Amino acid sequence: MNYPKRKQIILDKLNTHGEVDIKEMASGLKISEITIRRDLNRLAGDGLLYRTHGGAMKVNPLEIPHNFVNKTAKNIQAKDKICRAAAALINNGDIIFMDCGSTVFRLCQFIKNKKIKVITNSIPVIYELQNSLVSLNIIGGEFDQERQAVHGKIANEHIARYKATKAFLGVDGVSHNGLFANSELEADITLAFAKHSAKTYLLCDDSKIGKESYLKFADLKTIDMIITDSRSDELVQFKKQGIEIISI
Repeated sequence: MNYPKRKQIILDKLNTHGEVDIKEMASGLKISEITIRRDLNRLAGDGLLYRTHGGAMKVNPLEIPHNFVNKTAKNIQAKDKICRAAAALINNGDIIFMDCGSTVFRLCQFIKNKKIKVITNSIPVIYELQNSLVSLNIIGGEFDQERQAVHGKIANEHIARYKATKAFLGVDGVSHNGLFANSELEADITLAFAKHSAKTYLLCDDSKIGKESYLKFADLKTIDMIITDSRSDELVQFKKQGIEIISI
């Protein structure tokens, strides 16, 4: 069976049931799990579904725009490993900050059954964690359509009212020279989260390690730990600067 036929079957099942399972689809279509996983990743990249750990879910176009879904689909296996390791560090009773990064968003699936409070500027995080055990606090401010997040002066003032036990953040790049962003607004939010958290964790896949983008907005000392799938020599430099590393 070729890809177009498999694609239609997958989308039909999603429309009927709302989700698909890799093992079940592989068995039903008599193809390998590797093939169905590749199909789901391709469909996620086109914004036609949302990938989960064991399969996929139907995308509600009113909830998560395609451009955000596309970002979450990139390096999805690495992101899930990173977020599973991050979730293991979260305890019931924690108050955590979560930003609008696509890797941080993947953390949602691993914390839904934890009795914690999440304070976030990310609209997709809010949608993903609603109807779970997680208590939600939505940061107010100006809405950024492209990033599906809230930014600005009011958002920073909102964050400053709270004290979190842990912050889980993403960046556009991190090197031994510091933290980098493509937006001043996002840089401001990241700094606000880090400033008002007892411990700050950076979640980033290998593509972000050693990368220096448009704006350096902070030194490495801003964060306490990096959780990554990278094996880059850059990690040695991070450790020399006192940063804890979890390399999955």
